[in-house]
Amino acid sequence: MSEAAVSSTPPAGDTREPRPQRPSSDTSPLRRAGRSLLAQDYLGVLVATIVLVLVIGAFYPRFLQFDQLMAILNQATYIGILACGMAFLLAMRELDLSVGSIYALTALACAEFFDAGLNSWLAALLALVAGGVLGLFNALLIQYFGLPSIVATLATLAMYRGLTLALSDGTQVLGPPVDDSFSRLISADVGGVPVTGIVLVVVAAVLTVVLRATPFGYRVRSIGSNPDAARFSGIPVNRVRLQAFVLIGVLGGLAGVLTIGYLGAADPNTGTGYELQAIAAAVIGGTSLAGGRATIVGSALGAILLGVVASGLAYFSVPINWNQFALGAVILGAVALDSLVRRRRRRSGAGTGVHL
Repeated sequence: MSEAAVSSTPPAGDTREPRPQRPSSDTSPLRRAGRSLLAQDYLGVLVATIVLVLVIGAFYPRFLQFDQLMAILNQATYIGILACGMAFLLAMRELDLSVGSIYALTALACAEFFDAGLNSWLAALLALVAGGVLGLFNALLIQYFGLPSIVATLATLAMYRGLTLALSDGTQVLGPPVDDSFSRLISADVGGVPVTGIVLVVVAAVLTVVLRATPFGYRVRSIGSNPDAARFSGIPVNRVRLQAFVLIGVLGGLAGVLTIGYLGAADPNTGTGYELQAIAAAVIGGTSLAGGRATIVGSALGAILLGVVASGLAYFSVPINWNQFALGAVILGAVALDSLVRRRRRRSGAGTGVHL
């Protein structure tokens, strides 16, 4: 009999029942959940968003009303969807600067398809396909011409935007009327929550599963962590890159389709600068510019934070000309913070990981 077994046996004649062993605090579900939350890369942006909302609300209580918060969610949806796709590319050390132009071109395509007599739902589906094709074109440029993604997509940013302006003659193109079933659904709300905001939540949830629990997500993270090692281990880097660019193209199409359903018109100038905001939202949310780590939930929260900043500037009567300055300051702060975090992690010897 082992020493542990002897020590746990009560002495002869001792009628006292042995004390029940209390579960270790380390195995408490509440403690595990708390540690898991604290480990998430998006915790900082979540806290920052809540604090900023409360600070603005302290000066302007109207800001805390439910309808105002839902309006911010609706405005952040389009950037949020693009940011969720951008997180995949950043995790691979890639970039898509054309996503704002894809957003505008697919919105125009949806309106043009409807104007040509197609059913609004079919027009929306074809616009999603068009977004995927535009993303595929980006990937093929990178793959077959050996161009860096930042160079290739900088070129297609201008190409897609120019095509949008040319096809629309620089004017708005009307989409489905407000009484169309597609427009009614997209502009509706469920319990006060806009359908567009629900779409953002669904997209973030689905892409989180894709990133964390599918071979595609594993390959994306592996390529970003060490491209050479990923190739050596047999991961098809070119194919995964192609799939990631098609994904963000489809998401750009989805954002464009939602715009048509909500606003009822495609503006050729819409989406200008959205690529920078999408990158900022992803980085603010915890996605690393060095690759190998991404957070989809954080990317969506980063877009919401940018929406809160924009709305807060309006409440404080800051001239609209300062909005770009504020956005640039937020981007600079996010990139600087990301760099600081990465340096600290390198010094502590911690490896990169993936969170929600």
